[in-house]
Amino acid sequence: MKKTTIILFLIISFFVIFYLQANLFQMFTIAGVMPNLFVIFVLFIGLFSNASLGISFGVMGGLMIDLVYSKTIGITAIMLCLIGYLGAYFDRNFSKENKMTIIIMSVLATILFEVGYYILNSMIVGFEIEFVYFIKILAIEVLYNTLLVILFYPLLQKTGYTMDRVFKRNNILTRYF
Repeated sequence: MKKTTIILFLIISFFVIFYLQANLFQMFTIAGVMPNLFVIFVLFIGLFSNASLGISFGVMGGLMIDLVYSKTIGITAIMLCLIGYLGAYFDRNFSKENKMTIIIMSVLATILFEVGYYILNSMIVGFEIEFVYFIKILAIEVLYNTLLVILFYPLLQKTGYTMDRVFKRNNILTRYF
């Protein structure tokens, strides 16, 4: 019952984030760049629940985003799927106790998403890579996502540990031995 409630909460959160990304953050761009809340959200799910939930939210959310906003279908889904898996990998290999660790994880996830998205999109659509322009966009988005993680860290941490208790229950000791 608790898992179902949390999954329902995550689905509702996804649609809220989708609305915020599409409407509210359009007004708060820096040099035409807005934060990517989906990267933070899918990383958060992978970190605090499990790999399968992070991957499934990444694929389903990415497909929905691609259907609404993109010319190509599947690139966002592939990259968010990788972010969900990366979150589970970070959970197994790093501590989530430190705020700085979570910030570094979100920076790495944002960089991976944007680099992968840009490369896949350039291969499929066939545009020429503009390195300086890409680095500018990447730097602004990394800073924007980092600022949002810092601002929402208490909420992410509290919700995350609730999810962690439900999805991982008594498996804490077995992870280290």
